[in-house]
Amino acid sequence: MSRLIALLSGLVFGLGLLVSGMANPAKVIGFLDLAGAWDPSLALVMAGAVATGVIAFALAAKRTLSITGAAMALPTSRGIDRRLIGGSAVFGIGWGLAGFCPGPALVALGAGEPKALVFVAAMLVGMALFEVMERRPAIPRTRSV
Repeated sequence: MSRLIALLSGLVFGLGLLVSGMANPAKVIGFLDLAGAWDPSLALVMAGAVATGVIAFALAAKRTLSITGAAMALPTSRGIDRRLIGGSAVFGIGWGLAGFCPGPALVALGAGEPKALVFVAAMLVGMALFEVMERRPAIPRTRSV
């Protein structure tokens, strides 16, 4: 049953990305082009997504089990560190250059968008590099006097 709910949730999410234009790189780049022909329509999409997320997380925080009966596992970290800032910067730069972020890129790939294939391939390489870097042993820092 949980797989069916996951499938339906993914289909609704993907359909929402298509309908809203988030899977269209030209529309996204138009939204990000504040100094040119700015297209503010995605701001409404993002505002709706943030509002939905705030409500969903508030409701989820009051529960111990999901609707499928699985244990709730909400993020607990609230710290801002170099990794968060760096990851956010890389995400934003990639989004601005390509007009895709991961979810819409997968939707666009499923819709047959050739540019999405390049983005998804690069995203997978980046994810693999991250895993390799994470598994390396930590290098001890030495202090110079």
